[in-house]
Amino acid sequence: MSGLSAKTRERLLYLISPIGLLLIWQILLMLGFGDRRFIPAPTDIAVRFWALVVSGELAEHVGVTLYRVFAGFFVGTVPAIVMGLLMAMFKPVRIFFDPLIAALFPIPKIALMPLLLLAFGFGDASKVALVAIAVFFPVIINTYVGAANIEKIYWDVAKNYGASQSVMFTRVVFFGALPMIFAGLRIALAVSFIVLVAAEFVASKNGIGYLIWNSWELLQVDIMFVGIVAVGILGLITSVLMQEIERKVIPWKADR
Repeated sequence: MSGLSAKTRERLLYLISPIGLLLIWQILLMLGFGDRRFIPAPTDIAVRFWALVVSGELAEHVGVTLYRVFAGFFVGTVPAIVMGLLMAMFKPVRIFFDPLIAALFPIPKIALMPLLLLAFGFGDASKVALVAIAVFFPVIINTYVGAANIEKIYWDVAKNYGASQSVMFTRVVFFGALPMIFAGLRIALAVSFIVLVAAEFVASKNGIGYLIWNSWELLQVDIMFVGIVAVGILGLITSVLMQEIERKVIPWKADR
């Protein structure tokens, strides 16, 4: 690996742990540890995975889930970032929203699903709303913490140069909070998959969550594992994409 670039080595190391886990899983089952009827081997899952890909069934469920995740992610994160920055800039805003966040954040978001079904029905809107609510809180908290911890000298310099509130918001507070904003976005992205798949278990007729739950009811364990693996792959891909976006947007952090 000595001839590879640092970034290439990082990406290869990134793949070692999941590949190693799959190899251990396969070897243990081949040695007789576990029942392949209930815990299929990675090769069994791969065969079923490919069959679902060829038939187009997996792509249909993945497409539905990704649409709901990204729609809810966008709807929830944009206002969360704005509100988090405003909380850091203006004390009255922080005083107003602090108790609401403290009261609502601990509520399990999946518990809101019955209310959202009553409000939006069994279509995509209820799932998008659930994801938006779930991602709102980690993003607003991380955004506020990032903006509130900007060194005071930056505020003072901007004020001494006569920066307006809009300039303070877009040039000082926003960019100063970006590292923590991206930390919140990465957490929110994982949370969005968690709550959405759970919601699709019981309140959907499509999506990866439905695929997992329906295959469990039919005792099609290999298909159930395909759904679980698909969620993991999507989580890995979206996490890597978010890291790449973060490197482009805040290169000064990536270089440390």
